[in-house]
Order: sequence, then C-alpha cells, then structure tokens
Amino acid sequence: MTAHPGAALTGAHPDEAATGGAGLDAAGDHLDVAIVGTGPRGLSVLERLLARLDARPTGARVRIWAFDPAPHGAGRIWRPDQPDWYLMNTVTGEVTMYSGGPDSGPPRAGAGPSLHQWLSAHPDPRWSRLGENDYAPRSVYGGYLCAVYRAVVARCPAGVTVHAVPARVERIDRHRGGFLLTADGGSLRLPVDKVVLTTGHAATEPEDAERHLTAYAKRHPGVRYVRGDSACDLDLSGVDAGEQVGVLGLGLTFFDVVRALTTGRGGRFDTGAGGRLRYLPSGREPRLVAGSRGGLPMLARGANQKGPYYRYRPRFLTESALADARRRTGRAQLDFRRDVLPLVRAEVNHVYFTGLVRQRRGEQAAARFADRHLAGPDDAGLLAEFGVADAPAPDLERLARPFTGMRFADPDAFQRYALDLLEYDAAQARHGNVSGPLKAALDILRDLRGAMRAAVEFGGLRAESHRDDFLGWFAPVNAFVSTGPGRDRIAELCALIRAGVVALAGPDVRVDRAPAGAGFALSSPRVAGSRRVVTTLIDARMPRPSVRRDRSPLTRQLLADGLITEYTVPGSRYAPGGAAVTRPPFHAVGAGGVPDPDLYLLGIPTEGQRWFTQIGNGRPGPMSGFHADADSVAADVLAGVGDAREPDRGDLVDAGPART
Repeated sequence: MTAHPGAALTGAHPDEAATGGAGLDAAGDHLDVAIVGTGPRGLSVLERLLARLDARPTGARVRIWAFDPAPHGAGRIWRPDQPDWYLMNTVTGEVTMYSGGPDSGPPRAGAGPSLHQWLSAHPDPRWSRLGENDYAPRSVYGGYLCAVYRAVVARCPAGVTVHAVPARVERIDRHRGGFLLTADGGSLRLPVDKVVLTTGHAATEPEDAERHLTAYAKRHPGVRYVRGDSACDLDLSGVDAGEQVGVLGLGLTFFDVVRALTTGRGGRFDTGAGGRLRYLPSGREPRLVAGSRGGLPMLARGANQKGPYYRYRPRFLTESALADARRRTGRAQLDFRRDVLPLVRAEVNHVYFTGLVRQRRGEQAAARFADRHLAGPDDAGLLAEFGVADAPAPDLERLARPFTGMRFADPDAFQRYALDLLEYDAAQARHGNVSGPLKAALDILRDLRGAMRAAVEFGGLRAESHRDDFLGWFAPVNAFVSTGPGRDRIAELCALIRAGVVALAGPDVRVDRAPAGAGFALSSPRVAGSRRVVTTLIDARMPRPSVRRDRSPLTRQLLADGLITEYTVPGSRYAPGGAAVTRPPFHAVGAGGVPDPDLYLLGIPTEGQRWFTQIGNGRPGPMSGFHADADSVAADVLAGVGDAREPDRGDLVDAGPART
C-alpha cells in the first residue's frame, strides 16, 4: 500500500497531535481508536476518553485517531470561519464541552470552562462582554470548540496519543479482528481496534419535490433554487439587491437567512421614537417573502432567568408514571397521545398556573398552589380558589398553528395580524422563562427532553403513534414553541416587516411555477391575493436525517456491507430514518440484528430511534445527557484495554511525529 505522507495528515492542524510520552508498558497493552467526525459529539467522546484515562491510568499505549476534513472540535456546522451574524439559540452560560467545571489547573479533559467563562477572557471585547444569558455567534462557539480540542489534546495522559487526521473516511472494513479505515481517496489506510462514528449532519439525496424545483430552475435562466442546508453552507451570493426572493420554512435557518441578507449586507437596527426598533436599510437587500405550513416564524425563547446549573425534576412525566402506563396497558410500547401527552400537558400546566398565581398573588401563594396542584392537577376548583380560573391552559397546537380556520381578505390584513402576534410574543419573552408564566411553561418542554426520551426512544411507542403522533405532530409543535431564537430576533423581524423588507406569505404556503419560466410563485390558499413571483427560492429547512438517503460514500458502504442497518420500530416496518443502535453504549446494529461490540454510533445518524440528537453541547454542573452518552461510549471502548490486538505495523500510515 502507499503510505500517506505525514505532512498531509498533520499539516492542516500542526498543533493538534500530542502525547504523554510513556509509550508501551512491559505487557505490551495497546488500543487504537478512530473517532470519525470531530464536531461536538466526537469531541465529547474524545474528552471522556482522555478524562477516564487520566483518572485511571492503564499503563497501556492508547492511540486515538480523530478524522474530520473540517476543523477538529468544531466540525462543519460550527466552523469558526462562518459570518458572525449566525447566532446560537442557547445562552452562553448553559453551554460547556467539558464534563467537569474548571479547577485550579489548566483546562484539560474533565475540567474546563463553560462557554461563558471562556468568553470572559476573550481578546475581542465584542465577545468578552457577552453575559451568561446572551447568545454568542456560532463562529465564536466554533472557536471555543477548537480551543477545547487543543486543550484536551495538549494534556493527554501518559501513554496516550491523539492524531488529528484532516481527511474524510470513505470505507470501514472488518480487518483482522478490528477495522481497516480507508480515507483521502484511498491514499490513507489505517487499522484500528474500535471505531466511533459521530458524523453529524449529512448531505442527503433530494426528495422528489426538491428535484422538481432544481430541474425547473436549471431550465430557466435567471431562476435559482437553493436547497436546504446549514445556513453557513447556503450559497446566497447570487441574490441581487432588490430581487424578489422566496424563503421556504420559518425555523431557525429562516432567521439566519434573513440576517445574512439584511444586516449581513450592511443594514442596521436602531431604536426609534417611542423605543420601537426600526431597520435602516443599506440598499443592498433583496425583497423577501417567506412562508411555511404554519405561517408564523418560531416563537421566541423567554429571556433566560435560570442559572447555568439549573435542573428541572419532572413532576408528572416520571419513570414511575411511564412504568404505570405500561403496566396498565399491558404493553411495552405506549400510545403517545393517550399515555404520554397528558403527562406532558400536566407538566406545562403546572408551571403555567403556578407562575400565574405567583404573578397575581405572590410567592407564598404560588408555593401553596404548587403543592396542592401536584396532588390534584385536574381540580378546577383549585384554579378558582387561587384566582386563575379565568386563564385557559396553554394550547400547544394553537400556539404553533395560530391561523387554523382563519382566512384573510388580503396580504395586508394577514401581515397586520401576524405582526401583532409576533410583537405579543416578543413582549411575553421579555417577562422571562421563570417570571413569565407562558414562556416558563413552554421552556419546561426543553427541560423535559430527557424524560421524553425515556418515553419514546428505543421503540417506546407503537409504530403508528411514533410516526403520526410524536414525529408527525408533537415534535414540530414542540420545536416551534420551545426551541426558537432569542427575543431580539423576533423584535428585529418585526422591524423588517414594518420596513417592507420581509413579508410573510401566509399559512399552508404553496410553491408553483410561474408562467413562461418567470420564477416560482408563492401563495397561501387562506390569504386572498397573496400570490408573489420570486426569481430565487431559498429552502430554509434542514434536510431530515436519513441513513438511506445519506450521500456519504462511507454510509452507503456501511449499509451495503451490513455493518450498520436502518432502524425500524419493533413490531412494524416503519423506519423513521436513523441507523439502528443498542441502548448505551450505542453499539451499531449490523445485518441480522447483531450489535457490533467494536463499532459505535452517536448523535444525528441515530435520529429516529433516538430523539433531538442535534444538540451540540453539554451543560455546566452534573453530567447532562450529552456528556453521559459520550461517557458510556468511552467506558465501553476502554473496557477492552489489554485485550486489543497489536496492529500490523506495515499497515499503519506514517502520521509524522506526535507533538507534546
């Protein structure tokens, strides 16, 4: 075989290979581990591997090979070279990549600063001034991730080496009891004992509707269709000033696209008379018309009032309540609407009405109400006794689909109504996610993710209920009301609508082809006269994860060879899209349903069997689920130290000298 030059392996990241320097012990114990994909999930596995090896030295020689063509630590989605106008939607104080807080020593695996603590010493005052309840740019978070990678690698335990490989893995084959990785067009081949796949967001084959839009645009000069992807990977350079541009989807990527085409082109916001935000255009902006099924952009997150170490303990959606539901029905698989949704609503209502009592009658009354409401959540008389019977419980469906059953006489009428809703939402967000009853109740949906996973993951729901009730209905509603941007983004959008730079198309938006190849026509069947022709159509929806539609040669080869398989809900043929894994430590399930003890899958590739895997950080304090997932993989990988094979040195690529 042809050895890959060491400079090609380490040249792009010259500081990112390190060693503790002890080498092999007398017994010759050794372990070679490949981490394929070193964005946040891969970084978390690396951090836990090194933390465990530091806490309990094995005396073994352990080599970790970190593969990623993107910057190690950040990966593609969080890479530091993206524009600063793309913001996170988690406040800086709630974000950490270290599984333990900082101590008196330098940052290292298991002990290091949160994003906010790291930013406080940032050389750029724009970022050092950010508070723990502010939102940082994604590029800045990418810088933090790269810094974490460098810090944990620079302080490897004795006998451990980490090699950054700036290449894309194209094949993984079984080889002499382990694996042989092929990368960089076949010029790099590396045998290892264990492989951890944390490949993150994948490029997928287009769906039929996307193919038709692409084909139409190609046939007509001057018409463009930009297929959905991470905002920083969307090509917006061809959008002209004053051009009529359509945007499909009103989620987080929509806000990024709007930012890129407004403030990213020199426009700015300031506060006008009466304290209302206004937009001052640069003249380089296009005219945007945007729509989705629901018709309204995602709701704002309430101003954060929860400390970095806040943890919510479910009152109703508990393990015992789920176990009771399974005993009551006599089935291991639950019905989401019947068995799980009432418990979710009870949690939301409990927080909402307790907050409302606190707002109206004070803290002591709220504490008394909360205790009694836990014992009798369906007691209508209790609401009347505490003076909140006039307030209806939050209707998640109505909040997410506020235009249901409504029709509008013209676009102006719809625009006014939508603008009123958005301004009301921004006002509610200012009350906060503790003091404001509504935003506090909706924010609890974020805090319930762990409990929700216990209910729905690994075949916890019947196939039809998983598909229709959970993924088809609840998951998008939950995302709309609880995972949106900070309130400033909603206020900015309102200013852009008032300035005529952005228009909302209406609910149930349709995209048709305009006559004579003039472009795409966007319209809402419930807004009379809403049809608008645009020459560029931007799809602001991230493609759904799908192991079958993944364009990656690696994923295709692993599927074809049976090293990974597509997950199907037990007792059915329904496949939500992700690859099949075991419960922690997440062994890949191969052909015939047999788990591979040496191959692990974590994060987005498992979405469908698991839920909300796109989260890209842990939380300060006790290990959150993000780090616990990584730790389960790390513990299992290291359980075999001393039993692993010694690779054939002739197969090893020359990685150049490891750096201390």
